[in-house]
Amino acid sequence: MNPTRFGLPVAAGFAATFLAASLLPGGAMAQVSDDIVKIGVLTDMNGPASAPTGQGSVTAAQMAIDDFGGTVLGKPISIVVGDHQLKADIGASLARRWYDVEQVDLIVDVPVSAVGLAVQNIANEKKRLFITHSTGTADFHGKFCSPYAMQWVFDTRALAVGTADAVVKRGGDSWFFITDDYAFGHSLERDASTVITANGGKVLGSVKPPLATPDLSSFVLQAQASKAKIIGIAAGPPNNMNEIKTGSEFGVFKGGQQMAALLALITDIHGLGLQAAQGLLLTTSFYWDMDDKTRAWSKRYFAKLNKMPSMWQAGVYSSVMHYLNAIKEAGTDDPLKVAAKMREKPVEDFFARNGKLREDNLMVHDLWLVQVKTPEESKYPWDYYKILTTISGDKAFGPPDPACAMVKK
Repeated sequence: MNPTRFGLPVAAGFAATFLAASLLPGGAMAQVSDDIVKIGVLTDMNGPASAPTGQGSVTAAQMAIDDFGGTVLGKPISIVVGDHQLKADIGASLARRWYDVEQVDLIVDVPVSAVGLAVQNIANEKKRLFITHSTGTADFHGKFCSPYAMQWVFDTRALAVGTADAVVKRGGDSWFFITDDYAFGHSLERDASTVITANGGKVLGSVKPPLATPDLSSFVLQAQASKAKIIGIAAGPPNNMNEIKTGSEFGVFKGGQQMAALLALITDIHGLGLQAAQGLLLTTSFYWDMDDKTRAWSKRYFAKLNKMPSMWQAGVYSSVMHYLNAIKEAGTDDPLKVAAKMREKPVEDFFARNGKLREDNLMVHDLWLVQVKTPEESKYPWDYYKILTTISGDKAFGPPDPACAMVKK
């Protein structure tokens, strides 16, 4: 008798295995490095960016892995978590160790542009994938673009187009900026200023507080003294909401000036409260209460953390799911082959509308201009936004930056 395996002759079993492998993309055997797909969530677990990233990003990544089924190409999917403490050197060190020692295949999240750019350098060096969700500088897919690094949720240009363009067209044609004094804030002010002046508006000046400045009173007073119609908040957490709160306390709104946040997240509005944030205009890539798809996923997320997701956290889920599907379709976790497959397929899920990963590795998708509701308008917990208009991805993000070497000339 022929030896058997699971009741089949060995030769027949081998033939069946070969046949199954031949049905994989390209007719090749499925290949997963180290027999495991490992995803690292590199984030801010306890600092000023932890509310819109942090544990919420970890939870979103794990939800994607669980929803995918926990395995891909017959191999397990695992997750590791690291806290970079908003420091570029710590972020780079963790990324290097993950790629070199722990054989992490993909790093996600990474708030703060300086840390994101440092991690991108390591990803390039190690030829491993990195998807950022909370790094907004447009240079990421411009002069620093990389075949190994993707930007998924937003960039500073998109937020500038969404907010500054709409506000100027509503009559807010004179601006003064309060700008975080690091790469992200500078990018926001630069891109918003370009939009404002292109639409006939004027930028009267700016002040630049450092990240996490405890007392922002003097900066808000300078902006108030400028008499600009719009005080543009070119900042991320925690400065952005502290500036809006201080402005409300100093009577900015009552004095006839308006604040426009070039980056504000729903976790920021929740922490600030509608009394102080009401009327604020901002652009977002995601709102949990937009439609049935966003509500269904967000309620599952809420059940785990007792809060609604930020656009960054929702974007983590979207990108991890797209990445795992690309591995499945490519039949391998080879970084460049997976990235190519990710660019082939549209991104259409609860997070993204009309999404596509472009040749410069920027995920372009629709955004929404929203206004923060008054306390009277809000009918239930986390009912914070009125959606004013949809901004098409092509308009918001604009064409690829020719400074990117990956863009066809």
